[in-house]
Amino acid sequence: MPTPFVRRILSATALTAAAALVLSACAGPGDENAAEGGGEVVWAIEGANLAAGHMDPQTSQLDVSSMVQRVVLDSLVFQEADGSFSAWLAQDWTVSPDSTTYTFELRDDVTFTDGEPFNADAVKANFDRIADPETASAQAASMLGGEFYAGTKVLGEYEVEVSFSQPYAPFLQAASTALLGFYSPAVLESSADQLKAGGPGINVGTGPFELTEYTPDQEIVYTRNPDYAWGPDGAEAAQFQTLRVEILPEASVRAGVVESGEADLASNLPPNLAVELPDTLTVDANEYPGLPYSLYLNEAYGVFADEKVRQAFARGIDIDAAVEEIFFGQFPRAWSILGSTTPGYDASLEGSLPFDQDEANRLLDEAGWTERDSDGIRMKDSQRLSVRWIAYTPVSDDNSALGNAIQSDLADIGFEVVREVLEPGAYNEQYGPKTFDLTDWGFSGVDGDLLRNHLHTDGFQNASQVSDPEIDALLEEGIATNDVEERAAIYQTLQQWNAQYTAIVPLYSPSLITAMNDTISGLEYDLYGRPLFYEVTVG
Repeated sequence: MPTPFVRRILSATALTAAAALVLSACAGPGDENAAEGGGEVVWAIEGANLAAGHMDPQTSQLDVSSMVQRVVLDSLVFQEADGSFSAWLAQDWTVSPDSTTYTFELRDDVTFTDGEPFNADAVKANFDRIADPETASAQAASMLGGEFYAGTKVLGEYEVEVSFSQPYAPFLQAASTALLGFYSPAVLESSADQLKAGGPGINVGTGPFELTEYTPDQEIVYTRNPDYAWGPDGAEAAQFQTLRVEILPEASVRAGVVESGEADLASNLPPNLAVELPDTLTVDANEYPGLPYSLYLNEAYGVFADEKVRQAFARGIDIDAAVEEIFFGQFPRAWSILGSTTPGYDASLEGSLPFDQDEANRLLDEAGWTERDSDGIRMKDSQRLSVRWIAYTPVSDDNSALGNAIQSDLADIGFEVVREVLEPGAYNEQYGPKTFDLTDWGFSGVDGDLLRNHLHTDGFQNASQVSDPEIDALLEEGIATNDVEERAAIYQTLQQWNAQYTAIVPLYSPSLITAMNDTISGLEYDLYGRPLFYEVTVG
């Protein structure tokens, strides 16, 4: 089961001068009109790339899309802190013994904020839209079972059956996320092509808030849904009127506005700023479950086709020292392709295959990279041992510093790394045909099935271009059984395999760090560390 997140109040000293920003709020945070659903909460986030077509969690795989649209999009079930599932839009459900059919009894009192009823037809319309290849959904379609999704059948006005062509154990977890949340059928009929860009009257759900204003790259304004009475664990209409999401890419600015009181809370804070915040703020660091921030080595393009080169690359980086220095001990070094808060995490890998440049040099010698050029870079058959690392903008200062440390460590063994930070369009031009040596990201998820996206031959995020029938078979077995111990054993086998094969080099397990003023109370977090506002009060 997932480990519940633990609130960690970080040590604090006076904040050094951060850029001041006057938020474009109509009313200040923690407004005095808190009674009877009044008041405003101002939430500062990074918001990177939301305006680049990522306002729709059904088609975007960026965490921020799900984070902000959770207040609009409700789900069939809710996943509790202990990993169990409770009722939400579905008041009850049954799963067939072979996990191929999930039948949901829906609430009959739910409406979308445009007045459309939520019913079995709405479930079918949304799931079929996600599965439609023309929608170009990647992560959500995969969570809906991908090629195994056999369709959604309306059994009655408030009864629906979701079927799969083979056992699909992760579906309840997937059905608890915003990625499989629900839009108004009227929107899907008239404005589905606008959902990625987003806006009022477009991103319409059944949630506790309605999206009422949107200025790309600046702010999103959500207004209380007064009719909301169907939230998880009995949650009803929000106890404040407006949630104003300020998009502030500069981390120092986010830290500054929450310290000054211009924002009630700020998320996506880096450790170096979080540790300097005054102790008048509550600072929560919630470690992401899923695949840690990692490097993906493309074995089908260049020198990483040689396993010894991949292994030498991993052994030649002093990950412990870099992560400790850059993240102030707040983000743990990752040893596996599943983070420690993810079900199936293999703790036995901790401390294995440590930094060892002598071993890295030996591996490169064995691989035939024995000569050196005038720059000290290894040579073989007149070719330099050089790789291109493409990164998706924006790159945080911390990750940039980590990249510098990796380049320096590898240069010591004659391994050149050339980094290119690319705008989304330019990045995708290389990512699509896989014309790069390595790239980087972290990927949050509560179920080990997320590895299928990254390691299966047909995985939509298989940046390493792994293609191994045995690995494919393991990944397929992982979704075909409901046995918790059997699934854990499968994902542990995959972790052990990667530790030797080195398709992915895990670096650190990030946390979503949120700082909060005492102007609000009742803030909670989901299993991904994202703020939940169901019980928040202001004033």
